[in-house]
Amino acid sequence: MSSDAAPRDPSADLRTIAFLLERAREPTFRVKAFRTAAGVVDDLPADEVSSRAAAGTLGELTGIGKVTERCIVESLGGEVPVYLRRLQATEDVPLDEATAALRAALRGDCHSHSDWSDGGSPIREMAETARAIGHEYLVLTDHSPRLKVANGLSAERLEQQLDIVAGLNDEFANDGGPPFRLLTGIEVDILDDGTLDQKPSLLARLDLVVASVHSKLRMPAAEMTPRMVAAVANPHTDVLGHCTGRLVTGGRGTRPESEFDAELVFAAAAQFGVAVEINSRPERLDPPKRLLRLAVEAGCLTSIDTDAHAPGQLDWQSNGCERAARCGVEVGSIVNTWTAEQLLAWTSDHSVRP
Repeated sequence: MSSDAAPRDPSADLRTIAFLLERAREPTFRVKAFRTAAGVVDDLPADEVSSRAAAGTLGELTGIGKVTERCIVESLGGEVPVYLRRLQATEDVPLDEATAALRAALRGDCHSHSDWSDGGSPIREMAETARAIGHEYLVLTDHSPRLKVANGLSAERLEQQLDIVAGLNDEFANDGGPPFRLLTGIEVDILDDGTLDQKPSLLARLDLVVASVHSKLRMPAAEMTPRMVAAVANPHTDVLGHCTGRLVTGGRGTRPESEFDAELVFAAAAQFGVAVEINSRPERLDPPKRLLRLAVEAGCLTSIDTDAHAPGQLDWQSNGCERAARCGVEVGSIVNTWTAEQLLAWTSDHSVRP
């Protein structure tokens, strides 16, 4: 805790957070977590709250979790809690306006599929649609070999695709239309042990790699966490795709979130410069807002992607932009607000930022 600022009132800060969450129509259980923690603080002597904060034992109390404990510690240190600051940063901006501003800042989409895997349209049609809606680039990320149900690309088929992309880019560069590039990529499966489902030498040739879990989604957290951390630590991984794997609606039914230590995974993503995807598919909307806020607090980069499997789905980015606006995601931390040159400089070396 800081010694330079007078302590704030942690109970008041927690209740302000609850109020702002209620006004934003966040789920009741999340609001309740902050009001419950405020009640715990109210019922304790002030010196016990301070001593527990200093000793790191607030979380031992029933009704105080990791997020609310962090808020209390920051408040007692004289700081406006980070969680509260992010809510206040967006409260005076109409959500529609904030969403539109983020959408306008996006230059491309880092996650899309063609009929080479489980998409419904040819590569050319996906690229031409992306260009028509104003993108400067689109990353083509068809699936990797293990995902047979999605017609995942073998190494040989992926190499063939690279030649097609090169030919299309030659056409785009000389047709007199708006500047546009189709970037090479893959949505590579994260295997059970955290390795990636494609030859490292081939991954190294791609412009961008999205790594996602598609199998054993109900793996225990004690196994899923190191699996995801290993994938994030892989030097070929640029974006962690739809991190919880949840489905909230749609023809495939619903599916619960995978269980993992989100703080540890996001800390790894921040350490290795990997972006956490904000997946805009209506049935995914992944990560949930509570986890997206954790990723933001961890200092993670993000990528607002459509995971489009058809041309019309390329216009779904507003779904992700709305969630980013609600969670205080800063424009500069969204990798697909960068130019193609800036994006490629980063995928070549994650320490390079615009």
